[in-house]
Amino acid sequence: MNSLLFPGARQAVQPKRRRTDRKTGKTTLKIVYAVTSLTSGLATPTKLTRLVRDPWQIEALHHVRDTTFGDDASQSRTGNAPRAMAAWRNLAIGALQLNGARNIAAGLRRNARDATRPGTLKAMTRQL
Repeated sequence: MNSLLFPGARQAVQPKRRRTDRKTGKTTLKIVYAVTSLTSGLATPTKLTRLVRDPWQIEALHHVRDTTFGDDASQSRTGNAPRAMAAWRNLAIGALQLNGARNIAAGLRRNARDATRPGTLKAMTRQL
């Protein structure tokens, strides 16, 4: 590893990401590379996989919040309002996901049509 141009590098990994387009069924393979200063004793293959994948879960949540709720275009920028609105949006996303919604926008539209439906969500009743 000392021949790498990264001082302190101990491991290099080559994660492969497969993605299937739901509309076309076409699968694409993307190969990426990562370098870490963690030794093989500190970073097992399982831990390295988790370290590579975890940031994408956060990014996926931000993507849903921005595309479905227009989070980036929000006009609330003072005090605790931005944080509170993000918490409400996260709660809505989590409640819909716990109830099997695969598409958050469709889940929001479905619940908006019936004023009694959001109150019956499993996640909401478990929290109360």
